[in-house]
Amino acid sequence: MKRVFSGVKPTGHLTLGNYLGALRQWAEVDQHRADSLFCVVDLHALTVDHDPARVRRLSRQAATLLLAAGLDPRLCTVFVQSHVDEHARLSYLLECVATDGEMRRMIQYKEKSGRERERGGGVRLSLLTYPVLMAADILAYGSDEVPVGDDQAQHVELTRDLAVRFNQRYGHTFVVPKATHPAVAARVMNLQRPTSKMGKSDDFGPGIVYLLDEPEAVRKKVMRAVTDSGREVVYDREERPGLANLLEILAACTGGEPEALADAYGSYGALKRDTADAVVEVLRPLQARHRELCADPVHVDEVLRDGAARARAMARPVVDSAYRAIGLLPPATEPVADRVLNAVR
Repeated sequence: MKRVFSGVKPTGHLTLGNYLGALRQWAEVDQHRADSLFCVVDLHALTVDHDPARVRRLSRQAATLLLAAGLDPRLCTVFVQSHVDEHARLSYLLECVATDGEMRRMIQYKEKSGRERERGGGVRLSLLTYPVLMAADILAYGSDEVPVGDDQAQHVELTRDLAVRFNQRYGHTFVVPKATHPAVAARVMNLQRPTSKMGKSDDFGPGIVYLLDEPEAVRKKVMRAVTDSGREVVYDREERPGLANLLEILAACTGGEPEALADAYGSYGALKRDTADAVVEVLRPLQARHRELCADPVHVDEVLRDGAARARAMARPVVDSAYRAIGLLPPATEPVADRVLNAVR
C-alpha cells in the first residue's frame, strides 16, 4: 500500500474549509486506500507568538475533531507531532541540506513575516525554517503522497527537492513524495472575503464557519456571505468569486458540480438558504461524535498514545538511516559496563 501523511496545525479552531478540503477526504478515501498517518502538527504552532495553554487546548480539540470526522485508529495512525521525537531529529538534518534562498522564497513566509512586521513584532527563525520541519514530517515516514490544499503545494515541492538532494549527496534514503488535491472545494474561501482562504487563524470571524459552530450561527454566516454585482447566478471563479465560493461549498456538501448547480438557481437568496442547510447537515454527525469523544477523554488519550508509538516505530528506522548517511557517528549499543571492561582489556 502507498503511504500517505498529512497534518493539521492547531493555530485556531478547525473550519469548514479544513473539513471539506482535507478531513473528509482523509476519512472517506485516504485511510481506506493507503497506509495513512494523520498528525496534529503542534510544533508548527510555535512559529509565531502564542499562548501555551491555548496551543495545548487546540491540539486536543484538533485531535478529537480528526476522530469525530471519521478517522478510525484501526485503519490509520492518528497522533501528535511533538510526541514523536523523530520529527525534530530529522528537521535539523534537512536544514543542513536546504538553503537560505529556498526558505525566503516560500510564499507563506513572505506573507506571515510581513504581517508580523506590520504588527511591530519580531519574526522568529522558526517561521523561516518551518517548511523544513514540514518536509521532515513527510519524509520521516517514507510517504508516497501528501494530500494538501493549493496553498501548501509549494511546501511539498520543497520536500521533493530536499529528498532528491539528500539522496544524491548521501545515498538513497528518502521516498520522494507527491502532492494530491481533492477535486472539489480544495480551497474554501472566507464568506466575507471570497478572494481569501477560510483560514482557522484568520482574524475575520464573520466569514469563517467553524466545525463546532451551532446550526443557527452557521446559517447566519452563510446568509450574510458576500456575493457579487448582478442578479444572475453563474459560476465564475474570476469574475464572481462570492457566488463561486457558495456554489463550490454547496457542491462539496451535496456531491454536485458547481456549474450545474448554478443553473438551478434564480436568486442569491435561495442559493444561500440551500447552502446553509447543506453545511448544517454535513456538520451535524461530526458535532454529535465530537460530543461523545469529549465525554470519553481516556479513549482519546489512548488513541494518541498508541498512534505515537506506531508512528515512532515507522519513523525511527528512516531517521536513523539518514543520520548514518549524512555522516553522524551512531551511538554505542553495548552496555556501559561492557564498554568499560573492553576498554580496560
